[in-house]
Amino acid sequence: MAYHLMEPRFPLGKVVATPGALALNVDLNTYMRRHHCGDWGDLCDEDKQANEEALAEGFRLLSCYQVGDGKRIYIITEHDRSVTTALLPEEY
Repeated sequence: MAYHLMEPRFPLGKVVATPGALALNVDLNTYMRRHHCGDWGDLCDEDKQANEEALAEGFRLLSCYQVGDGKRIYIITEHDRSVTTALLPEEY
């Protein structure tokens, strides 16, 4: 399953971040770009495959990335591609 680093694969819609994600003080654009281009991050192969199917079927997309100090961030694009949210797992 390949991803295209420089080719966005779907619309992000409105991009938002929760207070917890913003408090990490990391460049969220880096992770947003990876998500946008189909690099699903630190998901298992089954979840990555589910995202590939979601692209074709119009379902929600989820990525997960390690962002230092053992912290993780989720990026979720809604099924209708209207909103993409960066958040901490505990804010899900």
